[in-house]
Amino acid sequence: MPGMPDWILITGSSRGIGAATAWRCAQAGWDVALNFARDAAAAQALAARIEQLGRRALVLQADVADEAQVAAMFERLDAAGGRLAGLVNNAGIVAPAGRLETMTTARWRRVFDVNVIGTLLCCQHAARRMSTRHGGAGGAIVNLSSRAAEFGSAGIYVDYAASKGAVDTLTKGLARELIGEGIRVNGVRPGIIETDIHADSGLDLHDAASTIPIQRLGRPEEIAEAIAWLLSDAASYTVGAMLDVAGGR
Repeated sequence: MPGMPDWILITGSSRGIGAATAWRCAQAGWDVALNFARDAAAAQALAARIEQLGRRALVLQADVADEAQVAAMFERLDAAGGRLAGLVNNAGIVAPAGRLETMTTARWRRVFDVNVIGTLLCCQHAARRMSTRHGGAGGAIVNLSSRAAEFGSAGIYVDYAASKGAVDTLTKGLARELIGEGIRVNGVRPGIIETDIHADSGLDLHDAASTIPIQRLGRPEEIAEAIAWLLSDAASYTVGAMLDVAGGR
């Protein structure tokens, strides 16, 4: 439909990497669909900033681990008009740092429900809309993984690391499955970034910074730059890549 926007949907975009990515995408000229689970005030404030920039912003509440809520979120995006051009699977959680023997199965299920099932669900709905096989015009998906997928996060949160290992495998497989239908799928593996997710886990960020070759934590804006590049036409030959943005760690 002429004049309608091309949307980038970013999950978990009320704070941290998600919020920085939404702002960067708006700066790049996209209209942005902002998913959040709990912090409506932060999502609305970000939407107002994006609209002041002259882009459209659509605020969508949904727990990505809930199949019905994800379906409803995509339906609300459809109703807004325009085309889904990109998806950023950023929503993710950790639980308090600890060793494996202290963890519960309820914790594991919640971590995997959000980090893995949530990513799968959003990829599925996005593919149905973007794939040329279904009449779409193609697009790009960027999945947020973590360097923890390779290091394993021993003694901190091996369950989170394992969930991100699953995201890596999904990204590589889905990239090969969908590229023939016009959808590029790639991933970004941040290192330790100065966001609430690590503070919530109880991780000592000062000590963590000393283990990074660059000797500092990353900033959300630095991850957002990598994500925006993978969404853009500048990355048109990049398929199934896992881009490490981790200060040398």
